[in-house]
Amino acid sequence: MRALSPILRSVILCAAWAAVAPAQDTSKSPRTPKPKVAKADSGDTVTKPKKAPNPRLFRSEAPLEITLTLNVKQIKRDKNADAPWRAASLRYTDADGKAVTVPVRVKTRGIWRLKHCDFPPLRLKVGDKVADGTLFANLDEPKLVSYCRNLDRYEQYVLQEAQLYRIYRQLTDLSHKVRVLRISYADSATGKVETTRWSFLIEDPAQVAARLGGTIVARKGAAADDLDPAQSALVFTYLYFIANTDVSFSGLHNGEIIGFPDGRNVPVPYDFDFAGVIDANYAGVDPSLPIRDVRTRLFRGYCAHADAYPAAFDLFRARRAAIEALYTDTVGTLIAPATVKRTLAYFGEFYDDVRTPEQARRRLLSDCVK
Repeated sequence: MRALSPILRSVILCAAWAAVAPAQDTSKSPRTPKPKVAKADSGDTVTKPKKAPNPRLFRSEAPLEITLTLNVKQIKRDKNADAPWRAASLRYTDADGKAVTVPVRVKTRGIWRLKHCDFPPLRLKVGDKVADGTLFANLDEPKLVSYCRNLDRYEQYVLQEAQLYRIYRQLTDLSHKVRVLRISYADSATGKVETTRWSFLIEDPAQVAARLGGTIVARKGAAADDLDPAQSALVFTYLYFIANTDVSFSGLHNGEIIGFPDGRNVPVPYDFDFAGVIDANYAGVDPSLPIRDVRTRLFRGYCAHADAYPAAFDLFRARRAAIEALYTDTVGTLIAPATVKRTLAYFGEFYDDVRTPEQARRRLLSDCVK
């Protein structure tokens, strides 16, 4: 990404912020006088991976049953961004039927969920020696997306979000891998299992970059001409597909940028729980946007990348059957049948929007960001 003059950078930042920044991203300011370290979420600095990319856990998408033992009351009290790492352990049964226990550390993370959820989102840290030879070796520090409240509805939100990561991987390898887990949350203080719920782990951003041969670009302020047009077109088409406006690549909110030796800077989205296709009861949209409901799609792609959109639309058409097939496999069938039906109908509306070039121009490209 080339260096920008302070004046030009301020102009670009203001324009990019007004175009794509969501309401939930209140901490991201358009005034960025110098490069900043990107943050995946509050208190978590993105760094180079400490361990080898492509760990064993993410080489399969088959749901995995585990027990996470931790001090439940203590972790629920850790509401601050600088909460400490806490002792915990993971237990699972390997392919030979042997019980494997891996000591780990966990800490709370996030912004909205940390403040509003009964059970907070967590980040895991797994030691090299204790995890060697297990499924959890070389994980770095992945995010765990767990239930927000101990209700079936919130568990379904988790499964729907995991599915959106899997869909994006049908479109591009420049994306996060996930692994769906059936977790029994056991309290280390009492030995009692508090609840058993579906959750998932997300590949660490630095490991995504390392796996692909790139590095995280730890600077805010990216504009259209800083990003690879083909991948930008794909990302913003995907965000329209799932109806997600809760992202800002300029502000590095729910999106990171991976730089490659050939000079390309590729945007990678994550955190999809505010997507309209999920329609979580807590999700909302930026009041500055011309929509009032998360289910209303709004295209936020850059006009400068207009030549790249037809290829992105073609890819979505080509991958439609593969995307829909995800709702009939071992992960997709965990989602309630009525939700699957509603989801596929919603995706069908997208395909109507891009059925012809004229439809796409009218429904999507007329709203592109200049």
